[in-house]
Amino acid sequence: MAMLLKKVWESVSNRATSFSSSSIDSVTTPLSYTESSSSLGAFDRLPIDVVLQIVRLVGPKDAARLSVVCKSWRPLVSDNRLWIYFLQNYHDTWDSVFFVETHLRSGYPIQTFSSPITELSFMRIYGQRVQVPGAVIVDGGSGHCKYGWSKNACPSGRSATFLEFGNIESPMYSRLQHFFATIYSSLYRMQVKASAHPIVVSLPLCHYDDTESARASRRQLKDAIYTALFDMNVPAVCAINQATLALYAAQRTSGIVVNIGFQVTSVVPILHGKVMRTVGVEVMGVGALKVTGFLREQMQQNNLNFESLHTVHTLKENLCYVAADYEAELYKDTQASFEVPGEGWFTLSKERFKTGEVLFQPCIAGVCAMGLQQAVALCMDHCHAAELTEDDAWFKTIVLSGGTACLPGLAERLEKELHGLLPPSISNGIRVISPPYGADSAWIGAKLIGNLSTFPGSWCVRKKQFRRKSRFTLAW
Repeated sequence: MAMLLKKVWESVSNRATSFSSSSIDSVTTPLSYTESSSSLGAFDRLPIDVVLQIVRLVGPKDAARLSVVCKSWRPLVSDNRLWIYFLQNYHDTWDSVFFVETHLRSGYPIQTFSSPITELSFMRIYGQRVQVPGAVIVDGGSGHCKYGWSKNACPSGRSATFLEFGNIESPMYSRLQHFFATIYSSLYRMQVKASAHPIVVSLPLCHYDDTESARASRRQLKDAIYTALFDMNVPAVCAINQATLALYAAQRTSGIVVNIGFQVTSVVPILHGKVMRTVGVEVMGVGALKVTGFLREQMQQNNLNFESLHTVHTLKENLCYVAADYEAELYKDTQASFEVPGEGWFTLSKERFKTGEVLFQPCIAGVCAMGLQQAVALCMDHCHAAELTEDDAWFKTIVLSGGTACLPGLAERLEKELHGLLPPSISNGIRVISPPYGADSAWIGAKLIGNLSTFPGSWCVRKKQFRRKSRFTLAW
């Protein structure tokens, strides 16, 4: 250790650099080492910020050893600024780490860290996060599935699922078992075994009502997922619905999540991580499949030949957008081209913005349903009437989720429409957030849970607990 510090000292003794960051300064209180009787030897000649820079070069493991080997180094090595730097370079962004460790580390129900932030020891949090074994992350749905490892930045695999989660019949168990077995066979190539690691799995949004029948259906689905996974010897399962995970990815615990799913769009009010089914989940009968299908119909009408729906999906992702003013956009030149690998160039014009307009005017695609703006406004009105908190701020953050929700202009158009539909008492302060991680937002939200310093902790159900048929209060 002495030789290592000597080497670092020689390399930086003539450098003076600053160690400042607004995000770091907001959660740390600089320590006064000059008033301490402890001596850092030759390092006493340097400003504390420069010494911190030196310890940064040593790395987290050796920095932790310093506090054990030499008592005089303990106050400096435990400085939050140092460990925030190390956390910034460990799997997740600093903002997301700060959010989950101050809001989610106690498990569910969510209890925000109430003490002053400066009392948090990020050295301890770093040590706990290093000890977390990691988790398999699976974000499934009725259309597509993303899966991977919590220590990775993004999903390692994607596949079509087409599971009918809304149909709770006896074959569901066998289909789920086949589904998870397929995923684990892919992960096995990464040396990930089912029996070795917990899993965080997203629960699809279905059976939206607060009726006894809907609650029973949700329990059946949850039990089928647990049974399929525990029969594969998975040690622990954390199951959270997709809307809540998308909200966590946006670093929020309360708000309204607009999830544009494969077949339907769900407007989900969430307070402190819990879906407010008593307020009401609004469901709109237009999803990603209908939006893509409408683009396909327009292309066929204009004699644009393509080989598969994948081509249409690619064009939707790269050329389509939502117009701020639909009527005005009809008179503009909106022609643009894109090359689809293997199929050549495609040129679209009004199809570019008419495709996304289906979300606001389903009737143009022959669908009899309320528009997205009306569904969200209705949900906000119900939240306001319910008076669940002292103020209305909790439901004025609207988080978009799903691949189709990434259409440029969608967030701005929705916000504009809501201001026109709602009275100022409700619409003032509205903020619509685009999917923070695109189509992977729910997967990222699950990954944040899987990397928590307290995971698996109270987030997971163990096999023995499930077999005893205990009652659990889960973020579902």
